[in-house]
Order: sequence, then C-alpha cells, then structure tokens
Amino acid sequence: MRIDRARRIAELPPYLFAAIDKKKTEMRQKGTDLIDLGIGDPDLPTPRLILQRLQKAAENPRHHRYPAYEGMPEFRAAVAEWYEKRFAVKLDPATEVLSLIGSKEGIAHLPLAFVDPGDTTLVPSPAYPVYSTATLFAGGTPFFLPLRKEAGFLPNLGEIPKAIAEKAKLLFINYPNNPTAAIAERSFFESVVNFAERNQVIVCHDAAYSEVAFDGYRPLSFMEVEGAKEVGIEFHSLSKTFNMTGWRIGFAVGHPDIIAGLGKVKTNIDSGVFQAIQEAGIEALRHLDTPLPEIIQVYERRRDVFVRGLREVGFEVDLPKATFYLWIQVPKGYSSAEFSTLLIERTGIVTTPGNGFGEGGEGFIRMAITVDESRLKEAIERLKRIDF
Repeated sequence: MRIDRARRIAELPPYLFAAIDKKKTEMRQKGTDLIDLGIGDPDLPTPRLILQRLQKAAENPRHHRYPAYEGMPEFRAAVAEWYEKRFAVKLDPATEVLSLIGSKEGIAHLPLAFVDPGDTTLVPSPAYPVYSTATLFAGGTPFFLPLRKEAGFLPNLGEIPKAIAEKAKLLFINYPNNPTAAIAERSFFESVVNFAERNQVIVCHDAAYSEVAFDGYRPLSFMEVEGAKEVGIEFHSLSKTFNMTGWRIGFAVGHPDIIAGLGKVKTNIDSGVFQAIQEAGIEALRHLDTPLPEIIQVYERRRDVFVRGLREVGFEVDLPKATFYLWIQVPKGYSSAEFSTLLIERTGIVTTPGNGFGEGGEGFIRMAITVDESRLKEAIERLKRIDF
C-alpha cells in the first residue's frame, strides 16, 4: 500500500531537536561521552512541595476522570492571583485564563483559531520553531522578521511592508528570548501594542522565560502594558519556572475572545490537563516565590563560570540577563551547522545550530547551561584542546 503524507507534513523541515537527537544517538553508539548543551531542559529537580501535592492529589478518585476543558477553576484562579502578585495585572479567571498541556501546545494551536489558508503571520527569525510550523499547519504563510544583534535582537516593526502588516493575523514575540537570550523593555512592548492596534493584528507573546532572570532583573509581562490585553494573548509555562518540563502544564492569559478562540480549538482536540497536575500547579503558584531564588543562584553561577571560560577560549558571547541560554557567534569560516557538527564530533559537546531557528540565526550557535557546573568546566577544557 502506498502511503502519501499530507503536504503540510511533507513540506516541513525536520524538527530541529529531533535532528539533534538523531546525531546524539549516532555519537553515543560510537562511545562518545556527550555534554549535552543542546536542549533547554532543566536538570534541577522539581521542588518537593510540588511533588508532595501531586502525590496526594493523584490518590483522589475525582481526578481520575476527565478534567474540565478550560482547566480547573481553582487552577485558573491561582494563575490570576499569581499574575496580580507578580505583575500587578488583574485577570478574570473565568474568561481571561486557560490551562494548557504546556505552552508549546497552546502556541501550536493558536493559529488554528485565527489563521485561514493563505493568511499571513509575523514570525521573528531566529525563533522557537513552533511559531512558523504552527502557521504552516493552519495553511498560513509566515513572514519573517529578522532579529539583529545591533538592534538588541528586537524586530523592527517599521520595516514590515504596509501591505503585509495590514493583512497579517498574528504577531509572535518572545521575551526573554529563545534562542538569543535578549530582553525587551516597556517601550518595545508599547510599540507592539501601537502596531497591533493600527493593523488589527493579534499579538502572541511567549513568556516562558520570565522567571529565569539574573542580577536582580525582573522581566515584564506584555500584559502590564496599557492596551496589551485588548490586542493579545500571553503564554506561560511552569516548565522553566519550577523545573516541570516533563509535567506538561502551562496557561494562556489575555483578551477573552482570543482565549475563547483557542479554547474552542482545544475542546475539539484534547481533553485538558490531568487534574492532579493542576493541583500541583496550584501549589507552585500560590506557595512558591518566583523567580525561585535557589534555581536562579545555580543558573547565575553556571552562567558566570561558562561565559568566562568561553571568552578565554576566544568566543564572542554576551552575559545574558535572562534565560539559561548563551547565543554565541561562530568563528569565521564556519556556518552554524558546520560548527555545531564540528563540536559534537571533536569534543562531544552538543549545541544547537542557530540556523535551525530560522535564517536569522545563521552565524550563531545556542548553548544551554542546563548541566552541572562541573560538566560546564569540562566543556571548556575540551574546547581548549581543539583549533578552530
């Protein structure tokens, strides 16, 4: 029997991290001791308070049945309380908060609610690959906005052609940023609101890294800016904030009509988040201060050690104010993919080639400081032993 894939699948490039996993498997089969700095998956454990709440909640038979599609009212209330405490933003839990099976799921489903075949979305480059693939799944066309180092890796909205801006349905932004670790201040978010109002564009702000920030820096929520809730939606995840990547729980907040649109897609596709996990999320949001000091201290120490070592080796790398990523320029004469391949083959260090995040990422690699400090020091020693 001949099996033909749908064009939406056949025309997609290989998912970035799946391709990296394939290379890692190949190197491990050769006996290579890998230091994996490729994927942003926290190595620190989930706080014990959260684990204890999950254990207790999992024994409750009420949670063994289907959950509410929109999320437990108690979970959505906890999200609203956290937003008011953390950002001084008031939300209606019933209409302006939606639970998600991780923020990736919500972001991937959003275009299905608002993008028709032939529509355009505005997608930064480089960026988390899901923004563009979700657009393609909905039959839309991504229009890429270059993020340049000299502009602080912020998109220049004034460069968008008038005809494109007027017909765009969604604008994706993400600060603190993956992969560049860039941050955005209030003035940028204000310009985004103005752009969205002028062009009737829905803003999708991915704020997954708002609670991973250093040196006392406190990232803003897009929702803090006047008018933001009228034009947008913001995605959060408990993954990075509380070391819960495998738990798959997040949430979206914003304009009631945007939340309702995403909710309608989700009610037809999934059956919500396991309620015991939502209870654990309630415990995290209500009883733990964010950013979690013990997590931030570990990442700060790793950041300082690793950046200092990379500079000694000769890399050009900034000291990030947020995220656990380092965005590093590759040496002259190499493409992103070539240098990433060289590193894994000659040093056993796994990195992510910048062009995997879009054409705007060419010339860079991304490293994640989600391994023990001793392994970061070992990575520096390995780098010192090769010429490039």
